[in-house]
Amino acid sequence: MRDSVRLPLHLVAGLVLLIAAAAVFQAIAGAALGPGARLAALDIGVAQWLHTRAGEPLTSMLLALSHLHSTPGIAFLSLLFAWHLWRRQAHYWMLTLLLAVPPGMLLNVLLKHSYQRARPSFDAPLLSLPTYSFPSGHALAATVFYGVLACYLWTRARSAAQRAAVAVAALLMVGLVAFSRLYLGVHFLTDVVAGVAEGLGWLAVCVTAVSSLRRHRERGLP
Repeated sequence: MRDSVRLPLHLVAGLVLLIAAAAVFQAIAGAALGPGARLAALDIGVAQWLHTRAGEPLTSMLLALSHLHSTPGIAFLSLLFAWHLWRRQAHYWMLTLLLAVPPGMLLNVLLKHSYQRARPSFDAPLLSLPTYSFPSGHALAATVFYGVLACYLWTRARSAAQRAAVAVAALLMVGLVAFSRLYLGVHFLTDVVAGVAEGLGWLAVCVTAVSSLRRHRERGLP
């Protein structure tokens, strides 16, 4: 009887990550945009500090990194990854990628229009965008893309050292993309943290759903 109600480990892990990510996102949204906006001063302070210290060649490097992870850039990277998965006949991973990236980016657009937060404003901006700021779409896109890539490579790693390298590389890429948006002055700190939390929550949903589908089909369940 106990075994019949025991949740598989992947479901428990996915549920825990989803709940934690949702809680972090909600807390940030409330503290940054809610009554009192307790994190507003921190957001402005970080934005101003980075803007006054911007310079070459870092600006050009981070502009290139940011453009690479724009919507067209992420679409290109996703197509390359999908092509690799198709060649490897990794159909479930391809499904995970397709569920994680395009719908995740659409979810981000819906949230932006829900919160309608203006972007940081400077007298001499490095980059100006007309869209809303919260949560960061680049941070979301990097999180779901590199999250799926890391999960895929993790399952193929042959040692703990390789798994650690995969995890560190994914974290580094997400962190660099998030930092590029802060440095370029198009997002506040809470925007990018919320974008990462949003991405982790959506990634948990997609990976868990496809994993459950695969397990059911392998067991011959309807």
